[in-house]
Amino acid sequence: MGETPRLVATDIDGTLLRDDRTLSPRTAGVLARIAARGTPVVLVTGRPIRWLRMVYEQLAEPLPAVCANGAVVYDPVNDEVLRADPLAPELLAEVARRLRAEVPGISFAVEITDSRQMRHEAHYPLRWDADHDAIRAVETPEELLAAPAVKLLARAGEQDPDAFVELVAGALQGLAEATHSSYSGLVEISAAGVTKAAGLAWYCARLGVDAEDVLAFGDMPNDVPMLAWAGRAVAVANAHRGVLEIAHEVTAANSEDGVAAYLEKIFDVG
Repeated sequence: MGETPRLVATDIDGTLLRDDRTLSPRTAGVLARIAARGTPVVLVTGRPIRWLRMVYEQLAEPLPAVCANGAVVYDPVNDEVLRADPLAPELLAEVARRLRAEVPGISFAVEITDSRQMRHEAHYPLRWDADHDAIRAVETPEELLAAPAVKLLARAGEQDPDAFVELVAGALQGLAEATHSSYSGLVEISAAGVTKAAGLAWYCARLGVDAEDVLAFGDMPNDVPMLAWAGRAVAVANAHRGVLEIAHEVTAANSEDGVAAYLEKIFDVG
């Protein structure tokens, strides 16, 4: 990578946001100044589209986003999905069948309509998602798996997240991608080949930006494909050990505006 990256890609939760899920004025200001200079800034997140509004409200201008771990590329200015790569219903059914056979007590939720809506089994535990029109429980397993889903979510009580994702990935045997971005035993499943790296690579190709000119920030295992793909990979100090192992550099923790501090130095926008 040259001295100045041509594009900045950053994870949101645990990386850009503080632990209370707020964006510091310092970080918002740095992102705005970089974007104003003409360097694209892209949010690359496991979040669905419907969870972006609370981030955009804290930014000077909404930023393009690669959502649902790479399955959705979103243009917030036009409220337009540029690309979606969901799991087909027949694939969802086979994934669910394998996991039900392998993991006692497993429960599922799906992100549908490009992640604008969520459907979940009655016993699936909702964490911090509010109940509103976009989210509801299904009455039958067949209903849950009837529509294409950009992400399948799986829980089986409290689990060691690294061990649980390994168990799920072993059961799927390459049929779909399995990763995680939390410490509560939530596994996130996408179509085969769908990762943050793949979604970001597609968006960068539209802009004519090569991987070697991308600066990427992350903190959790779902960020590893993106960080391995980017020319410069930076982990926040609070990152998962798997991220710290593959990052080129480490900046301060998310609670200390680590992304902003690094960008101020690279772009001289302090």
